[in-house]
This record gives sequence, C-alpha cells and structure tokens, in this order.
Amino acid sequence: MADDDLAYTPATELVELIKAKKLSPVELMTATVARAERLNARLNAICTPTYDAAMDAARRAEDDVMTGRRLGPLHGVPTSIKDLAFTRGVRTMSGSFIWKDRVPDFDAPFVERLRDAGAISLGKTTTPERGWKGNGDSPVTGISHNPWKHGTNAGGSSTGAAICAASGIGPIHQGSDGAGSVRMPAAFCGIYGLKPSFGRVAYHPIPTNGFVSHVGPMTRTVADAALMLKVMAGPDDRDIASLEAPPEDYPARLEESISGLKIAYSPDLGYLKVDAEVAEPVRKAALAFQELGVHVEEVDPGWGDPIEMEHCLYTANMAGGLVDLLDQWADKMDPGLVAVARHGMTYSAATYVAMQARRMSYYDKLREFFERWDILLTPALSVAAFDNTKLIPAHWEQHPWDWFRWAGFSYPFNLTWFPAATCPCGFTPAGLPVGLQIVAGRFRDLRVLQASRAFERIRPWAAARPKLEQA
Repeated sequence: MADDDLAYTPATELVELIKAKKLSPVELMTATVARAERLNARLNAICTPTYDAAMDAARRAEDDVMTGRRLGPLHGVPTSIKDLAFTRGVRTMSGSFIWKDRVPDFDAPFVERLRDAGAISLGKTTTPERGWKGNGDSPVTGISHNPWKHGTNAGGSSTGAAICAASGIGPIHQGSDGAGSVRMPAAFCGIYGLKPSFGRVAYHPIPTNGFVSHVGPMTRTVADAALMLKVMAGPDDRDIASLEAPPEDYPARLEESISGLKIAYSPDLGYLKVDAEVAEPVRKAALAFQELGVHVEEVDPGWGDPIEMEHCLYTANMAGGLVDLLDQWADKMDPGLVAVARHGMTYSAATYVAMQARRMSYYDKLREFFERWDILLTPALSVAAFDNTKLIPAHWEQHPWDWFRWAGFSYPFNLTWFPAATCPCGFTPAGLPVGLQIVAGRFRDLRVLQASRAFERIRPWAAARPKLEQA
C-alpha cells in the first residue's frame, strides 16, 4: 500500500489488517512517524512528540499479534492526545508557559482507555493557552496552520488533533470541547468531530470552566469516531459527572436507518450572522437529507441569544482558574486570555448564580425543542477558515477577546450538554472546508452518529485530501 493511501486508511480497516497479519503495527507506526516528522515543522500540530515510545509500543503490539495474544479494538492504531489532557510521564503544558514543564504522574481516564484498547499515541497535540479560544496558537507552542491553506486558522482548541486527522497523521485523535473546541477545528479542517453528551466520556481532572467541557473523537470517518467513542466512554468515579450507563454499541448500530426521523434545519438559530460562502453549502447539505426518506423543515428554534450568559459563565470560569496566577504570569500569557480572565472577575457571585439559573431555563427550551424534533441541522460555524494571526475574521466586528459570535452555533450545546457533531459538507469558492452541525437530544449520541453516517453515505467526504505540499 502506498504511503499516502496507508496514511488515509480508516482505523476500522487498519485494525482488521493488523489482526489478519496483513499489516504490521511497526510498519504502520514507522510510516506514521515519518509522515509526522515530515509535515509537523510546517503545520505545528504535535507539540510534544513521543515517537520513540510509540515505536516501542508498536513493536510490543506486533509481538502480541504474532504470539496470538488478545488484541484490543484499536490494537496498533496511531492516535494523539490533546495538550490539555493529563498524560502520565509525558509533558502536559496546556499551551502555557505556566505549565511548560508539568509532567503528570497519572493519565486521564480516556487516555487509559485508549491505551488499554491498543491505540498508540504519537504525542501531544497543540492547543491555544488553556484552550480558551477558537484559534490555533499559544504563547509556548506558537502558531499552527490549516492543512488546506497555510496561514489560515485550523480552529481551536483541539487544533493539532484536527490538523493531524486532516493530514493523515494517524486516523483517530482525542479532542475536548468547552465551547466548540472539537466541532470548530473539525469544520475548518474538513474532518468529522463529535462532542458527545456531557459525562459520556469521563474527564479527570475536571477543568475549571463550569462543567461544560466534553471529550470526544476527531476522525476522518464516522465509523472511526463510533469505534473511538465506544472505547473512551463509560463511568469513572474520578469524574463526579460521568454517566453511570455503559456506552451503547455505536459501531454495531451505526448503519441503522434514520428514515422517519423529524429533522429541523436552522440556518441561523434565529439570530446569528452567517457568511454566504458557508450558508449555501450547509443549506444544500440539509436538503440532501430528504434523499434519505426524511422530512426536513426550516425552523427558527426561538431560544433567544445566549451570548450574555456565555460571556458571564465562560469568562468567570476562566477567571476562577487563573485568579491566583495572573500577577506572576500575565506578561507571558496570551493577552486575549488575560483580558477574558479580567472580564470574568468583574461579575459578582450573585450575578454568576443568577446566570446559572438562566442556563437551566435555557436548557428547558432546548429540551422541549428536542421533544418535538429528532435532529437539528445548522452550520457548524458562521465563517470559513481565516487569517491565523487574527482572533476574529477581518470582515467581522472586532473585539479584544470575544470570538464567540463567529462560533455562535457551538456553545449553546455545551451549556445544555446535548450531543453535537460536525460533518464536512462542502467547500467555499476558495477551496476551504465547510461544516454541517448535527445535534440531537440529550443522551442521543447514537442518533447523532447514525445521522452523520447516513449523510456520509450520500455525500461522502473522506476522499477529499488537502494538497499538503502547497499547504
């Protein structure tokens, strides 16, 4: 198999090839590491490589195959871990000089589960400082680049994970999403990203941003995401919010029909601005669902704009994690994050509690909506990838830290814990990827995956590859 074809082979196929002894884990990892070493200097996707350890693990994985030992569901498959996630013995910087030399002595639960399933990490992937924004740069790791066009934003905060997936540096990658941080880079980089229901994947240590951060898969195919989620999901007592129920068999049920589901399509959620070059591919993608035997109706959900609530809760939570650090570290931090934290400190405790009450009322509106509708389709973002030196696209209203407006389709489903995914659905005239967001009611992760897979069947996207020599 040619190196490029191997690089873009889905994990579901790689596992079967390895089990059948048609592909060596060492051969696979050698090719993946070589690709990472060739591309990473230009893309800046991996900030802490663990290539030697990955090769050692691949040799052990090959020995397991050859000696007939039990093989896990991701045996020998290359993966990566976001730099926000704790990894035992591997530096975890959170994109910040504050933690540049931090080496945890334990793994996050999902890191343990991926390793136990046989996946092999190439290293830690880049993220903005503390994952605070939808852009891919940090003070300590520098700026990252979208593989579809050098110099454009790859999204944040799961920046490096999306770049790796789009560039064929391994098929499966771990992301986390506190305001769109899986779905935004997935949209910008033309891959699939799933934010499952809150608590589906146990998170430890829990971030300070107010129980809105979800962990999910970032892949090129829906089947790979289903397999990865099944591995990562499940309860863990270290996470007070982790769901007790074990995960469903997402891979086994992925191909079930969505015929008969009631699908709503909202081009703007009733209040958001969307660039025309994004709106039109999303509209066509939403209408394509009618080919699957379902009725699609355009709606205004009528929820209202939650931006004031997001400003308070997001910035106050960020401030809570930094209040004791700013005096010492502010001059070495991302200025935008400093501004976010300072803004968060302006809210009183009473205001914060009142906003939490508003959040519960907002949740009720969405809960009632998903009692009437099975699926909601929206744009993943209001814009396509833009200059990666800018926080906000040049043609949008500027602000020192408020990037939420161009990502307004994302955070409503963090505030309310509903599962949501980004599917690639086309390109702008300039050749930049556009994403369709698929949302379902709480705990309906399987429904999101099934709808994503149904769309993938009629509008396949995985064959589209960036021209990396030009990126």
